[in-house]
Amino acid sequence: MRRLLSSLTGSLLGLSLVCTVMFSAASPSWAYPFWAQQNYASPREATGKIVCANCHLAKKPTRVEVPQAVMPDTVFRAVVEIPYDTSVQQVSGDGSPTGLNVGAVIMLPDGFTLAPQDRMSDELKEETAGIYYTQYSDDLPNTYIVGPLPGDQHQEIVFPILSPDPATDSAIHFGKYSIHVGGNRGRGQVYPTGEKSNNTVYTSPASGTIASITPADNGAQVVAIKTADGGSVNETVPAGPTLVVAVGDSVEAGTALTNDPNVGGFGQIDTEIVLQSPVRIIGLLAFFGAVALAQIMLVLKKRQVEKVQAAEGLI
Repeated sequence: MRRLLSSLTGSLLGLSLVCTVMFSAASPSWAYPFWAQQNYASPREATGKIVCANCHLAKKPTRVEVPQAVMPDTVFRAVVEIPYDTSVQQVSGDGSPTGLNVGAVIMLPDGFTLAPQDRMSDELKEETAGIYYTQYSDDLPNTYIVGPLPGDQHQEIVFPILSPDPATDSAIHFGKYSIHVGGNRGRGQVYPTGEKSNNTVYTSPASGTIASITPADNGAQVVAIKTADGGSVNETVPAGPTLVVAVGDSVEAGTALTNDPNVGGFGQIDTEIVLQSPVRIIGLLAFFGAVALAQIMLVLKKRQVEKVQAAEGLI
């Protein structure tokens, strides 16, 4: 009975948290990665698009640095770069200006995992201090997300990665693998429910004339548009975007009623890494040595032939 009550209490708390987030989606800290984890089984769609782009509509650059090749059972760094102008501010959930947050998602090949603390160097521990890595889901043990983090301090996010060892895992093979990376700065323009956030442009739902602009709750404004047939259509603009129309202005359907407050965006990039076999390296070095030795022997043989020809007066 006690176990049943404990389970029921936990379920109710979880449901309460989800409902709170769903109906108070103003907080920028929930903009990501919570939405992606709750709504998508995988952060990468079949088309190759990372799902963050469904809500963060602006396209921004993202870069990643990984080694060209790594040895088995080796710790290396994957650095996701999220550049942006740190002097700009975004619109927060309540409409006030604030600094941009950043976040990143990385999809590693099968067998690649986050490096444990006891395998990381002191330098790597220092670079990853204060960064918390979350596994995307139980079904994706090689996919990790980070964020939100203050963007002015984390324009580079370091992922400490441990490469697999085919000697201990028969499912892993030497060869080339793909890594998929996404980097975000700022809040999204659309929630997964399809509703607009206050970090986007609001447009006129119909053609007509601006009849009135009325203040509403929480800093919102209701724009009433009188249509040609005498009807009226309202558009509620939340706190954040700035109105660029006034009473009496004529607007067409789709005309922007506000400015575009968004200064962030999302970018993704794919790269490759080679899980290199030490035996292949040794074989390659042996091949290079054999080629160099063969070249030297050919030169020596040529010199010997020239000496013989010179002694016989042939040259």
